[in-house]
Amino acid sequence: MKWPEELTFIRHGQSDFNAQRDQMEQDPLYQELKKAYETNPESEESRKLAYKVMGQYSLEVSDHNTHLTEVGTKNSQLMAERLSERIRPPSIIFVSPYERTRSTLEAMMGGWPELRSVPVVEEERIREQDHGLALIYANWRIFNILNPEQKRLREIQGPYWYRYPQGENIPDLRERLRSWLTTLTRDFNGQRVLAVTHHLTILGVRANLERLSASEFERLDHEQKPINSGVTIYRGDPTQGQEGKLILDAYNLDLYTQ
Repeated sequence: MKWPEELTFIRHGQSDFNAQRDQMEQDPLYQELKKAYETNPESEESRKLAYKVMGQYSLEVSDHNTHLTEVGTKNSQLMAERLSERIRPPSIIFVSPYERTRSTLEAMMGGWPELRSVPVVEEERIREQDHGLALIYANWRIFNILNPEQKRLREIQGPYWYRYPQGENIPDLRERLRSWLTTLTRDFNGQRVLAVTHHLTILGVRANLERLSASEFERLDHEQKPINSGVTIYRGDPTQGQEGKLILDAYNLDLYTQ
């Protein structure tokens, strides 16, 4: 079989951005902005509110350097402890070079000490989608209000095809993930691979392995987003086709609250 025996994906634990987003959703100021956005995103009121919210909630840190929260660390450690009861230790660990993924892996090693003896590779190709210029706006509504031409372009192209200024679209993401999957078939066939990565990266791999269309990708992202510290597992089946196939065994498992 050309594929790994097992391929397990972990989404990073709760990050500062994730926590801030949840806090912002409860803020009356942001609720006011949402109402203004629904009424007229190009109004002066919308612009004023957008600047207020952005000033209050900007992390002032790059996506690469966004940290885990204490909750994210705790949940990732507990998830790994319970994951160790479900799967054997991996042969190799790939981790996105971002701070929150590396910290997630460190927390996992606290819950599953055997992982400390497994080789680890920092792999740029499994980083999150690059949102480019949009990163400095803290929120997609704010970005759309302050960049109305980009909003119109995204509405015309759709979220799958739209490429952020100085960033990537989903086909860009899927292309670099195809390259990484080729590495797995070349160098890690028959082995157990664990990857600590991101929300859209997990969906991109699913889209590549399962040959999902743009509409199917969008539906999955809308209805079944990967959760923080969630677990997705593929298992190799040598009876499928001439060279075997990876079959989805579990998706988006929540092990830390069970």
